[in-house]
Amino acid sequence: MSRRTVLCLCLAALALAAETANKLSIYAFNLPDIKGKMVSFGQFRGKVLLLVNVASSSSYTPQYASLQALYDKYKSSGLVVLGFPSNDFGAQEPESEAKIEAFCQSTYHVTFPLFSKVEARGDEITPLFHYLTREANPKLKEDVHWNFTKFVMDRKGQLTARFKPDVLPDDPDLIVAIENALNGKKDSSPQTPSSPPEQTRTPRAQSGS
Repeated sequence: MSRRTVLCLCLAALALAAETANKLSIYAFNLPDIKGKMVSFGQFRGKVLLLVNVASSSSYTPQYASLQALYDKYKSSGLVVLGFPSNDFGAQEPESEAKIEAFCQSTYHVTFPLFSKVEARGDEITPLFHYLTREANPKLKEDVHWNFTKFVMDRKGQLTARFKPDVLPDDPDLIVAIENALNGKKDSSPQTPSSPPEQTRTPRAQSGS
């Protein structure tokens, strides 16, 4: 192998390393929790994440109960459910963070992490949701269309599946996606468009594997 060939290979390797280093990761984000305390997502390394944009006045709000049940069942295996209140869809989350937290705890006994209100779409979209809908997985590149859209990220921080608002947290496809992520298996559920607003529900999952 010539010296020039070796040099070219070295430069290519360095370029690839730089590209990898500069690629945005879920672990690069920092967001305030429901009490305003900044949370580094780096603490979730090695965990499976279920990220959900939530609201208190939606017909999907009862999903809080099954999200909590999911968290209770799988948290010892490494699942963390993360809730992100948003008032973007139908103005269904107008309350303050303090009232949101009190409602979730008193009505649904929520113990999984909740965050301060986010913008899940639009010109002022919260960077995390821009990442989830635009950068995390090209196969799942699409805006959030309504409350309780669900994103599954594996232990390596890869977005492996996305589920419509009307797919319940105990839906078999969602359970399979979570268990696959927990066990390091590739998800195989079908990819379909995201859900339209609540008034026209046609459930199913998306997969980015």
